[in-house]
This record gives sequence, structure tokens and C-alpha cells, in this order.
Amino acid sequence: MTEPTRYSTPPAELSLLAEPDPVPAENCAGCNELSAVRDRARVVGDMTTVSDCNVLLRRHPQGH
Repeated sequence: MTEPTRYSTPPAELSLLAEPDPVPAENCAGCNELSAVRDRARVVGDMTTVSDCNVLLRRHPQGH
């Protein structure tokens, strides 16, 4: 067995971006609008909306 750590260790640093943002489909007004909303949300720090837009853009083949 190993001895427990008896001193404070620094926290692990994880990236906030697990994967790149999806690209809007060509000639799709809905995708272009989602991309614009995502960009505006990122500027004001609304990462919940950014994530929601990414989910909807990834689901594009199934419709949104």
C-alpha cells in the first residue's frame, strides 16, 4: 500500500474546451443564426448559451 499524501498538492488544471466548436452548415439560416448567437454569448461570458448552441449545431443532421 502507499502512504497517503500528507501535504497539499496543487489542483489539476483541465481545459475548458473539450472539443472545437461545430461549424454551421452551408446555406442554412438556422445554423448561421445559432452561430451568431453563440458568438454574442461568448463575448458576454454566457457559456451556458454557447454550450446550448453547440449542441444544436452538432445535431443539425437530425434537424433543429
